[in-house]
Amino acid sequence: MLNTIDTTETSGFFAGARRVTRLVHEDWKTNFRDWTQPGFRALAVYRFGTWVQQLRWRPLRGALRRVHTTMFRFVRNHYGVEIPITAVVGRRVTIGHQGGIVIHANAVIGDECFLRQNVTLGATNGERGNQAPTLGRGVSLGCGAVILGGITIGDRARIGPNTVVMVDVPADATVFANTPRMITLVNRPATDIQESQPYSPAGSLET
Repeated sequence: MLNTIDTTETSGFFAGARRVTRLVHEDWKTNFRDWTQPGFRALAVYRFGTWVQQLRWRPLRGALRRVHTTMFRFVRNHYGVEIPITAVVGRRVTIGHQGGIVIHANAVIGDECFLRQNVTLGATNGERGNQAPTLGRGVSLGCGAVILGGITIGDRARIGPNTVVMVDVPADATVFANTPRMITLVNRPATDIQESQPYSPAGSLET
């Protein structure tokens, strides 16, 4: 008996393909209309993977999963951007620069967020490994920002460079790391140094 494909399944297949195509095109416009941008490619691979995960026809899903795995590993190893298909990524998300971007499998990224290089959305420790951050709409993360734990970053919040956040941040808030201190070294005249610290040659004996 020949295997047949349900018409509702095929219609769902093409509807899902059209939806993913629209999302990828939207990501392309958001990410500077440049298909060579690593951020756009990472998002396109993620969109493709989420579509494959929803396919109900097992033979096709199995084949396309292998394709997605290859693409995911390429993006992770060459661009340093890791977005698991189990994460939730909203629309019009921008990845400004590639490199060192790690997204937790349970993380949620809202619409119109902006991620820069070396951003981490992760868990606090192994015991709470399933708890991941949730970013609201329009959140901006500076380079090196680290968001840890099951916390919520409110809409339009701004997280500064190299800032570690482990508590909820309200909407429209701005969070920055402590400002570095500037230490000025004062050069003392050589005569002052000689007078305050007289020099004795090594091995000399006082008589």
